[in-house]
Formats: sequence, structure tokens, C-alpha cells
Amino acid sequence: MPNRLASETSPYLLQHRDNPVDWYPWGPEALERARAEGRPILLSVGYSACHWCHVMEHESFEDPQTAELMNELFVNVKVDREERPDIDSIYMAAVQQMTGRGGWPMTVFLTPDGAPFYGGTYYPPEPRYGMPSFRQVLAGVADAWDQRRDDVDQSAADLTEAVRQGTDMRPPPGALNPAVLDQAFAGLLSRFDFGWGGLAGAPKFPQPMTIDFVLRTWKRTGNPEALRWVEVTLRRMASGGIYDHVGGGFARYSVDAHWLVPHFEKMLYDNALLVPLYLNAWQATGADEYRGVAEDVLRWVAREMTSPEGGFYSALDADSEGEEGRFYVWTPAQIDEVLGAEEGAIVRAYYGVTEAGNFEERNILHAWRTVEAAAGEAGVAPERLMEAVSRAREPLYQARARRVWPGRDDKILTAWNAMMLRAFAAAARALGSGEYRRIAIANAEFLLSRLRVDGRLQRTYKEGRARIDAFLDDHALLAGALVSLYEATFDARWLREARALMDQTLERFWAEDEGVFYDTAVDAEKLVIRPRDLWDNATPSGSSAAVHALLRLAELLGEERYRRVATRALEGTAELATRVPAGFGLLLSALDFHLATPTEIAFVGTPGEVETEALLRVAARTYLPNAVTALRRPEEDGAVEELVPLLRGRTARGGRATAYVCERLACRQPVNEPAELAEQLEARNGAA
Repeated sequence: MPNRLASETSPYLLQHRDNPVDWYPWGPEALERARAEGRPILLSVGYSACHWCHVMEHESFEDPQTAELMNELFVNVKVDREERPDIDSIYMAAVQQMTGRGGWPMTVFLTPDGAPFYGGTYYPPEPRYGMPSFRQVLAGVADAWDQRRDDVDQSAADLTEAVRQGTDMRPPPGALNPAVLDQAFAGLLSRFDFGWGGLAGAPKFPQPMTIDFVLRTWKRTGNPEALRWVEVTLRRMASGGIYDHVGGGFARYSVDAHWLVPHFEKMLYDNALLVPLYLNAWQATGADEYRGVAEDVLRWVAREMTSPEGGFYSALDADSEGEEGRFYVWTPAQIDEVLGAEEGAIVRAYYGVTEAGNFEERNILHAWRTVEAAAGEAGVAPERLMEAVSRAREPLYQARARRVWPGRDDKILTAWNAMMLRAFAAAARALGSGEYRRIAIANAEFLLSRLRVDGRLQRTYKEGRARIDAFLDDHALLAGALVSLYEATFDARWLREARALMDQTLERFWAEDEGVFYDTAVDAEKLVIRPRDLWDNATPSGSSAAVHALLRLAELLGEERYRRVATRALEGTAELATRVPAGFGLLLSALDFHLATPTEIAFVGTPGEVETEALLRVAARTYLPNAVTALRRPEEDGAVEELVPLLRGRTARGGRATAYVCERLACRQPVNEPAELAEQLEARNGAA
């Protein structure tokens, strides 16, 4: 019979509803039972696209004998880390304190009060590679609980205190000046892999926030090494196996140093962060290949990851038919069957497909070689090769679509949706795409209508149910995304919604007396500690996202309170960011914005009209990382001027669409011609 997870909405929890384990979701019922019966809690944390989570479920949680032991000795609690990042961050910190490493699945043993005292990650069903079996761990922990309770309690107290001290870390305030940015870049440059891009070593993660900071460094300083870093990395990633050459989108990371063999899961957040990065690179260099990658990713999201209601799904699993990557790999015969022998040979040459294969006797498609080298092998002209490759994508996609698909995590998370909303809004603006704008607006309307309950933002949504009060990153990322949507539509509604969200963020998550953001609201469920994560990891920290959004809103709204809070948060993190720059990509970009004296661009005109669109296109296609834009329609009343001080007193010169390039509300001569606007923006150069 299904266990207590059957009524949950998380696909990860629902995957475990038929386990013989008496699972509880995290909540009062499990904690009260543990206290009432004096039992320890076995907390298991993972996520639906996690390969080793599936492995441990099959080996241990589906095994009746193991489940019987778990049920006899523990109160068993299952958590989706993506729904409850607060719980995940606390107990991951504890596991890292105990073992020096972390990962998922995560297994942590807690006192009935939630204090951790022992834990690790994956445990095998039998002793292996120096690791005890999971059942040995269960028996050992239960014995310690029964026979050495004083030791367990002391361990729990010590470990909780260590985690609390890490959370309470207060680096000394640092000066906010360009030297912080220079030192951070120097630290990153020392780790750069100039052959393959990214940071040296394996596994290799995309790290889009760090690369975006490096691109900003090139804009600020003109350092050619910074641009080289960005271009080598983006090209290597897009030509490697980490990129889905048939369907679009990036996998989570590559297990090697060459971006070849991915961990095949596709996460919404990675792709949401990579789209604006590739668009920025296109704006900065004019190289259409970057634009093409961004559009491929967005097509994948629109086709496979968008719900009928307008929300974006969370992930695609790495596994299908019980094998990691099976859905994505090819044999030569499979390609020839789809394309025919002649076309197949050309396409195989381009994607490096061989009989030997590069992944378990099959082939991960990649495009490392130059077009000329691949064309030479195929015995055709380069133009003929690229025509064949272009024609091949759709039939290969359709053939692959007939395979058994990886599982899809179809829960909708506010923070992750906000990142993809920003990606579509940025693409709508940069590329002038009405379709991208439509998708972005639909997503924003969905989030603001379905992910708010009694006026309070929620974390997760599935099948009509919005649940779990939202965290700092949900609020901050959505506020920032709505600013981007405003700049793509110039509909003041989105700016007002962003301001309301940011006011809620400051009320619920900002501790004025401490000068820090917390990840959980002041009235949230009380855990053993109140979590606070400073680091930009695979996703932005809520603190960095809040600072970034506050600074942009301060420029547009003239809200000095926002700038003051952002500055204080930056001062509390700057010193640490210089020492560990790879952990503060978004924060460093926010500091770059703060120090740059951002460019303010005000338009007066009617979107959709030829003259207005010509001016908007100049700003949208120019790489301006530290700029904000606003627009007043000639017929609008004074409400928009009251909302956006930059628009006050701006008129249409000569009755034509007009642009104003400003700095701290002091503007240059207004212009009507796109060439004049381009000249003024170019003059701003690094300051932009």
C-alpha cells in the first residue's frame, strides 16, 4: 500500500510512495512521533533527476528487509531538496562537517528535536570500496542511540553549534572599490583552463554566473584575457557532449575536463542562467553562434518544459530504461537508418560518431573539429556539410522522440521559473521576439496568480496546488525577473509587482540589526538554526539575487532605501568574494553594477511603431551590462513618471520617438536617430 508520501506533489517524493519504508514528509507529524516514541529520525534528502538517488532507492528503499529495519528503528522522513532548500542547506552543512564532502542522496540521522548527529551520502547495500553497507549503518546508529545516548547528544550539540557558527559567519566589512573586482578576476584567471574553457579540472560545471562576471570584467577593463576566457568556454561547451545537439539545452555538468561526457540530467536553472550569458556574448562580440545556442535552449524549454498554464517544469532525468544517458546516445547504424547512408556519413563526420563510440559503445554527439576538418573526412565541401547537419536535426529529433523518454520532474518552482522568465524576457528584448515576450508574460501571470496564496508567495506548484511559503531566493529572483520583463515590455505593471515583492523581501528576510539576509522568513517554521547561504552555487544565493534586484530597482525607482540595503549587504561580503570568487559570481556582477554608475536610458515613443522600435533595437543589441531602460508612451498620464523618476520631464523631441542617455538622471542631448543613440552609448563604453 502507498505510504504517507502518496498525498505529496513532489515527483521525487511520489517516486517513493510505494516503497515499503514508512516514509513521512517533513512536518509536525513525523517530529511529534519521534518525540513521543523517543526514536531518532532518519532523514533522506534527494531530488527526482538524481541518478544515485534512484540507485539507492532500488537497492535499499525498495528492499523489504532494509525497509523493515528502517521502520523498526527510526522515524523515516523523505525530503525533496528542491522544495525545501532550507532543510537541505542545514543538514548538508552538517554532513560536510562530518565527512568533508556532500552530495545526494543525503542520509542524516537526527534527534527528535532535529539536531543532526551522524550522516553521509549514498550508502551501498553491501560493504563496498571501504564503505559500510546501509544496513550496517542503520544498526550502528541504532546501537549508539540505545547504548551511548550521552555521546549522541554531545555529538548533536557539537555538530549543531558548528553549523550555526558557519551560518553566523560575518566576514569583516570590505571596501567597495574596483580593486575587489580586479582581485576576484585575478583569482579566477589563475584557475582558467585556456585549452577547454571553464575552471581547470574535472568534473566541469558551466558556472554561468562566474563567466558573466568575467565578461563584465572585459567590458570594464578591456582585458583581452577576460574575453578569451568567455569565448573559449562558451564555444567548448556548445561543441561538447554537455550540449544536446539534437534537442537543445545543456546537461548539468561533464564528468571529464573536456565537456564531453555529461551527467545527462537537464536542469531548468542551468539553462535559465546560460541563455542570458550566451545572449550577452552575442551582444558583446556579434558572433551569431552564441545567439543560436540561446535560441536553441529556449526552443527546448518552450517545446518540452512548459506547462499548459505557462509554468516551467524543473528537470529531465539522466536515466531512461534504467540506464544513464540512453535516450541521448547514438550508434552509426541508428543515424544512417534515420538519414540514409550518404547523409548519415556526413553528419557522423561532423558529430564524431564512430563504431567504437565514446560512451559505453555508443556515441555522445559532439562537434569538436572544425567544419573544414569534418568536411574533409566526409569528402564534401564545408557548405554541403553544414546543410546536411542543419537538415538532420529535425529527423534525428523525431527519431529520438520515439525512444523511451527520461522522467520529467514536472513540479514548478518559483525561483527556477523566475530565472527562466528572465531568460525569455532578455531574449524578447535583445532579439525583438514577440513569441519570447508572449511566453515571458504568460509565465509572469501564472506565477503571480497561481503561486500566491492569500497574498503570500509560495515555493512550489503542481496539479493546481501551490505549497510551502517561498524563500528568499524565490522573492528576490522573481523581483529581478519582473524588472527584466518590464524592460522587455515597458508595462509598468511588472515594475510595480517587482517593487511590492522587494518590499516583502525586506520585511521578511532582511535583518536590519545584523545587516544580512536570511533564507527563511522571520515567521517561518523554526528549524534547529535559521539558514543563511551566502554562496552562489549552481543557482544564485538568495542574498546575491536580492542585492542585484535591489540595485536595479533603486536605479529605476529612485528608491534610496534599496540602494542602502544593497550596499550594506555588499560590504559584508566583499572581502570573502575576493578570496573565493568562484562562489560569488552574481554578487561580483552586482558589485560591478554598483561601482559603474549605471547608464540610464529613457525612451519616449510607442512600442511597435517603426521609429520607436529602431531606437529600442540599438539599446537592446548593445552589450550594456550596467544599464537600466524605461519608456514613456506619449499619451500616458503622470503615473508612470511618478513611478520612474528617469521619465519625468522627458518629451518626444520634434514629435518623434526620442531617446535620452543619462547618468544619475543627468542626460545628454536627446536623440531621434538610431545612429546618434549608438554613438552616445558607445561613448559610455566601460561605464555602461
